[in-house]
Amino acid sequence: MTTSPWDPREALPQDIRRLLTPPTSGKNYNYINAFYQIVSLLKSQKRTGWVDHQVPNPESIADHMYRMSIIAMSLSKDAFSQTPDLAKCAKIALVHDIAESLVGDIVPHDANVDKTEKNRREYSTIVYLSEVIQPYNKAFSEEIVELWLDYENQRNFEATIVKDIDKYEMLIQAFEYEKSTHKPLDEFFRSRALIKHPEIQSLADSLLEERDTFWNSLK
Repeated sequence: MTTSPWDPREALPQDIRRLLTPPTSGKNYNYINAFYQIVSLLKSQKRTGWVDHQVPNPESIADHMYRMSIIAMSLSKDAFSQTPDLAKCAKIALVHDIAESLVGDIVPHDANVDKTEKNRREYSTIVYLSEVIQPYNKAFSEEIVELWLDYENQRNFEATIVKDIDKYEMLIQAFEYEKSTHKPLDEFFRSRALIKHPEIQSLADSLLEERDTFWNSLK
């Protein structure tokens, strides 16, 4: 039996879907309000990796993206081999997981959705979000797709930094959960090996030293 491809429109809550009707007059605020409410879904969706490990009260997707953007803004430009645009890094960080508002947080080992399908769903969602934004702000509707593609395809220096920040922020969160639960989350710390930029490596290694000190104190 052939099934229809996943469509982001079908993932929309009914109350948001009702907003997506052309206004009879005046400026088109209903579409952009719908977009803001779609983004709000990121605040209630918990990150799958923590849920799978039964972490109490796990962070949301929005929590993760927010701290990533703060890390991006706070980095020292002089620590990199070329000067990064940290404002662009922050924008990429805020957009890179935005498709998960409708797609959800699909992890690599998901038994039902493979990598190709995950990428298809996320791309169709970012295009759809752009369409929702477009009646209110055409320039931003185009920018959000470009920022997402920057990250997804690692198209520029800033995107590679954000990729490292993604791993580093996860290490910070994993350590915070270890401190609160006293349960090791070793598998998450394997992501340290994937961090490429020396500055983010140094930040991660400093965190790992703090982690070693914590666990040694419990012996």
